[in-house]
Amino acid sequence: MPPAMLHPVLTGVRVLDLSRMLAGPYGTLLLADLGADVIKIEDPEGGDPTRLIGPPFAGGESAYFLGINRNKRSLALDLTKPEGRAAFHDLVRKSDVVFDNFRPGILEKLGADDATLRPLNPRIITCSVTAFGEEGPYRDVPAFDLVLQAMGGGMSVTGEPGRPPVRMGFPIGDLAGGMFGAYAVAAALYRREKTGTGEHLDLALLDCQVALLTYLAQYHLLDGRVPGPQGSAHESVVPYQAFQTADGWIVVGIFVEKFWASFCGAMDLPELACDPRYDTNLKRAAARTELLPILERRFLERPSDALIRRLWEAGVPSGPINSVDRAVRDPQVTHRGMVVTTEHPKAGRVDSVGSPVRFPEAGSSPSRPAPLLGEQTEAILREVCGYETGRIAELRRSGVCA
Repeated sequence: MPPAMLHPVLTGVRVLDLSRMLAGPYGTLLLADLGADVIKIEDPEGGDPTRLIGPPFAGGESAYFLGINRNKRSLALDLTKPEGRAAFHDLVRKSDVVFDNFRPGILEKLGADDATLRPLNPRIITCSVTAFGEEGPYRDVPAFDLVLQAMGGGMSVTGEPGRPPVRMGFPIGDLAGGMFGAYAVAAALYRREKTGTGEHLDLALLDCQVALLTYLAQYHLLDGRVPGPQGSAHESVVPYQAFQTADGWIVVGIFVEKFWASFCGAMDLPELACDPRYDTNLKRAAARTELLPILERRFLERPSDALIRRLWEAGVPSGPINSVDRAVRDPQVTHRGMVVTTEHPKAGRVDSVGSPVRFPEAGSSPSRPAPLLGEQTEAILREVCGYETGRIAELRRSGVCA
């Protein structure tokens, strides 16, 4: 595997990462992969709870944690103690972003809310990722990814018709929040270059899920229809779904008309291409129940590899349904270097999914593995806060840092 690399387009940006679990840490991972100095501030008693999620573990380190915390530095600091808050405030004076995903009200108790921090550094950008936002009737309701997928509408359109609702296989409720959070922070950094001042970003995971409904919500808002589960099929396009083959499953997407004739030829069904009942997508959608059984029977006659080879040769959008192990070893994924390697002091060689965002002209440098709990505590307090050895030692003795 190639070594993991970071692209230093955000070099000089310091992010104080108070987040934990997945939504916030994924957002700060995106910033760290672009070269931001992300300082992960963790409770000295155990740190981020994902350090304990498993199995699997490698050298005692959680695979979950390793996968979303590379390129960060760890500072173990107790913000419930006055000395810890004072050290955090010293960091804020020298930083650009504070990123958190605590429930509303927690930051005020820790002295880390925007109203407290802004007088210390008017240029600071604070980003709070919460389940439902800082205002509204659900403000104080707890939620995790599953709840957000359910309430945001995504689960209602996921799964097979007539079957119980299911969540998306990966945690899009959290991951979308991390992506929108990183996107918002990058925009706020750009705006600060124009205005000279920072701002507070209130990001709700439920808002992010509703935003992802895109055309499905637009259908409803225009004509009142309420889409339901379609399985792998599309609300409006036929054929656009998974098909069972003689030895597995593949997908085909005839999203625009130019692919229909090519598809029919590749499937040895040329008569369908000129059949006036199916010559436009609107007609195929109207005739879905009679057309799909014809296609399904033909797919079952042939193995997946042979079908994909013929469809690709005909220029038809299609592909295998890869399991996770096949996806990370796919030749295209391998060629693009999407699985990368870091060397961890306890876990050893760690292969992880890398960043899809690259800036070739910005250069690159080797990534750092996910940090041990408090691994860079002393270095950060010296480098950023200017603390002397005696003061750091006192903070350690009092349990404020570790």
